[in-house]
Amino acid sequence: MPTDLSQHTPMMQQYLRIKAEHPEMLLFYRMGDFYELFFEDAERAARLLDITLTKRGQSAGKPIPMAGVPYHAAEGYLAKLVRKGVSVVICEQVGDPSQSKGPVERKVARIVTPGTLTDEALLEERRENLLVAIAEGKDAFGLAALELSSGRFSVLETASREALASELERLKPAEVLLDEDSRLHTALRIEHGVTRRPAWHFDADSGAHALCKQFGSRDLNGFGCAGMPLAIGAAGCLLQYIRDTQFAALPHVRGLTTEQRDEALILDAATRRNLELTESLTGRPEHTLAGVLDRTATAMGSRLLRRWLNRPLRDHAAVCARHAALRGLIDQGNGARLRDILAEIGDLERILARVALGSARPRDLAVLRDSLATLPRLRDELAGMDDPLLERLDGEIGEHPAVVDLLTRAIIEQPPMLIRDGGVIGRGFDAELDELRDLSSHADRFLLELETRERARTGLPGLKVGYNRVHGYYIELGRAQADQVPADFVRRQTLKGVERYITPELKRFEDEVLSSRERALAREKSLYEELLGQLGVALARLQKTAGGIATLDVLVNLAERAETLDWCCPELSDAPLIEIEDGRHPVVERVIDSPFVANGLRMDGGRRMLVITGPNMGGKSTYMRQNALIVLLAYAGSFVPARRATIGPIDRIFSRIGASDDLAGGRSTFMVEMEETANILNNATDQSLVLMDEVGRGTSTFDGLSLAWSCGVELASRIGAYSLFATHYFELTTLPEEYPGIANVHLDAVEHGSSIVFMHALRDGPANQSYGLAVAALAGVPPVVIERARARLRELEDAARRHAEREAVQLSLFPLEPVPKRAPEAVADQAIREALRALDPDGLTPRDALEALYRLKGMLEPKRSGGKPRKKQG
Repeated sequence: MPTDLSQHTPMMQQYLRIKAEHPEMLLFYRMGDFYELFFEDAERAARLLDITLTKRGQSAGKPIPMAGVPYHAAEGYLAKLVRKGVSVVICEQVGDPSQSKGPVERKVARIVTPGTLTDEALLEERRENLLVAIAEGKDAFGLAALELSSGRFSVLETASREALASELERLKPAEVLLDEDSRLHTALRIEHGVTRRPAWHFDADSGAHALCKQFGSRDLNGFGCAGMPLAIGAAGCLLQYIRDTQFAALPHVRGLTTEQRDEALILDAATRRNLELTESLTGRPEHTLAGVLDRTATAMGSRLLRRWLNRPLRDHAAVCARHAALRGLIDQGNGARLRDILAEIGDLERILARVALGSARPRDLAVLRDSLATLPRLRDELAGMDDPLLERLDGEIGEHPAVVDLLTRAIIEQPPMLIRDGGVIGRGFDAELDELRDLSSHADRFLLELETRERARTGLPGLKVGYNRVHGYYIELGRAQADQVPADFVRRQTLKGVERYITPELKRFEDEVLSSRERALAREKSLYEELLGQLGVALARLQKTAGGIATLDVLVNLAERAETLDWCCPELSDAPLIEIEDGRHPVVERVIDSPFVANGLRMDGGRRMLVITGPNMGGKSTYMRQNALIVLLAYAGSFVPARRATIGPIDRIFSRIGASDDLAGGRSTFMVEMEETANILNNATDQSLVLMDEVGRGTSTFDGLSLAWSCGVELASRIGAYSLFATHYFELTTLPEEYPGIANVHLDAVEHGSSIVFMHALRDGPANQSYGLAVAALAGVPPVVIERARARLRELEDAARRHAEREAVQLSLFPLEPVPKRAPEAVADQAIREALRALDPDGLTPRDALEALYRLKGMLEPKRSGGKPRKKQG
């Protein structure tokens, strides 16, 4: 990019000065009907947008790379850029070209960044678009999140990097503001949408001042964040960034919500991914919990539903109020009528934000008008419903007859997309505008009358009166009649075969009409701006209405899902238990072709861990996930996929299911697995639900078995969490014999010949085998490989059996650990038990069985007589 401006043309000097203020962003520089880009911006935009790169003219003696997009189609190009994480500076012409000496004055109108979108065309309708700022402390982090397109503003503080990662996974921000020296983006693996800000932008005192000024308050005590300096610093930085990019006040940001992590069920980042709440591991949105649940009628209801799913509440009273509202809606039986009315309501949250920012378009106002007009019918359906939450929503929704009347009078029924060309304000709304429009609309009648009069006055029947945009109004005659024109005809234009003239009367009319059109358009734009200002006065009440409608939409949606999917109302208990009868996985049962096999779960104060065994593909992971989702749905305020469910207090849900290499972070699969396991063991409590699947499988058998054993003991004994522990280590099935509160269950399967049939039914006790070779055959592993594996398996089992037999009769002379002194009888008893446990009666020949019997008898005789064991008889 050139730095010496003196060698460039005045226009390019203007461009380069503006570009120097925004070196990292693309600059859309308005020139007539196009946004143009120059130099490196043009080359970059050509690659990103697949548009033509040209070279126009010269500046400083070199051709200028140039690319452009039509201004009326700019939104489509902006959408492509922000999806790729690119920010764009929009530079508009603000001067009058007819009065400018040199380049027309231009100024930056706004900056479009991934986290500051408000235009409908740039936003995903049913997903939030969040801007997040993070302030870093010594041992904590402050986080502020704002959705500019709705005005929703929240702050919280976290005490660890893991907690921060969990919150970022919940919020999924489009853009993150970090201190310019921060390395958090590397630690948290934030790959896109990171914007650097100076460190002083995160100052807590400056942030508090900015927030108080924004909300018109003396302090922040009323918002619950006065004692959270890091959160305040992040929020102040965020506000400053919005002002720097939008060049507008933010009247729709009227307050903020202070969140506490322990108010909701805490889910770490890995758990959110594993449970596939709003995004599936396969990338298919219909295979998520939100994909099954979301049948909301409005876009703002859809976004609120996702917030409920991502942040289930721990407050039993608030959650039970949602359950009661669902029962009321189901009992009333008017859900279909409510959905039909809600479907007529537009995205009021985002429309009101555009009203506040002064960027609302005529069709936004038409949608606002038509949506508010439905409220009386909506409230009629709610009337008489005896439920506290629904009654509160009825009051929040309210009605706005004055706003509806204003918009009905002001905006025509079907307005154009933009105010630019006028034709938006209805007739009768403003007398001055009507008069100016009449002057213009009567032009055709005047011209016909003038043409008739001039033909009569001149005696020239071929005389015509016309208009074009370049030369204005004219009287046209054939060149053969040019010598017959009156003296007051002044030649305006000569064309092939015709001459065009203007008369004083026609000139006066032209000035009046063209002036009236310009004045009518200016008046209409002025009236439109005043209209937005009038709506701004009612903004707070309208935002409350939008929030009430969104909540009602979610409740109506959940009631419909409960009826359609045959879900039950869960009972929240203060006792420590999870009891689920005939539970089902809400997503899997919707996508499989065969009937879903329902399974229950019982856990309480005396039964805290289930060791789950069974074949791969038998349903262990599905069973664990379904129980976690049932608990989550219950605390989100939804009915659940079960015949009956009673759930006690839950503070967190942990999931260690599956893992993959983190190559960029330099972590192996096993390292990822162990980090997730460490997070669980360090943070789980006796009110946590923990899902552990195949812990220890990423290392050697003995290492993995030892780790899995120790983790299971820790969860069951010291922590006491509700734990579902799936494993293929059959050695872990002895845990219930050694530790209280642990039970064995398995997912059933039947082997038929060389194939396997998965029953997916949960049974008590451990599985008797893992069916690994049968599953491998089912997956298509070649038969020759399967047979070779079967032969090797038999060899290994025989070797293990022989080894166990030898160990049963010969104690090690050099034990790995000191053996405490024990009575001879106790040693003999232990040896006999181990020898018996090593025996496989089904695999013994008669001779082997007889020899084993003599060995056991010989081991028993020293205990009784103190003598030597008898020799085996031939």
